[in-house]
Amino acid sequence: MEDRFTVIIVEDARLELKGTEEIFRTDIPEAEIIGVASNESELDALLAKTVPQLLLLDLGLGGSTTVGVEICAKVKKAFPQMKVLIFTGELLNEKLWVDVLAAGADGIALKTGELLTKHEIYSVMAGKRNVFNQPLLEKIVERFREGVMRDIARQKSIIEYEIDRYDECFLRHLALGYTKEMIASLKTMPFGVKSLEKRQADLIQRLFPEGEQRGTNVTRLVVRAIELHIIDAENLEADE
Repeated sequence: MEDRFTVIIVEDARLELKGTEEIFRTDIPEAEIIGVASNESELDALLAKTVPQLLLLDLGLGGSTTVGVEICAKVKKAFPQMKVLIFTGELLNEKLWVDVLAAGADGIALKTGELLTKHEIYSVMAGKRNVFNQPLLEKIVERFREGVMRDIARQKSIIEYEIDRYDECFLRHLALGYTKEMIASLKTMPFGVKSLEKRQADLIQRLFPEGEQRGTNVTRLVVRAIELHIIDAENLEADE
């Protein structure tokens, strides 16, 4: 039999709260719910009286999608020994998942599919980090697969089209809207404007089939580089 532990639930949707309480009552009898809160001020009042071993925290409270991240960061700083498991319906805003893990959350369970199970609760209470339920794991695995396939496609293009680091830097900054004059001023690009113009012409020759090269402009060159995964449109960062 698992050891008993105390829980506070932060949830502003009454129907969802009842469902969560029922999960604890039927599947996780070792948990003692010592308080529920629908917002940050109610949680603060509860924590002033007693600190639970586990905080089950919804991310979206009162119409805000970020208040849960702020609460997580605050309580983890004040009570580092307290476990925080996020239970959220924020299915599309993946940045929130990244932010709340950075804020110190021990895990995330999505309100979809199998919902919350005792496996996630017991894993968090056992001290495991990055605990996820099956719906979130499926999304993470799919993102991992997509990332691996992009990397493979990129490596293939780099070899096939003989792309060096200066080509990649040039294309990346063109995608960011830099002019050749601006790119020539970068510390990472030891070339003048005329050399960059030659590099652009050479890239067009390499990346486009014969017959599609004539009249190709910077925009089409950048699009082609993205299509070939030479540069990643979702991860464009400028050099100094």
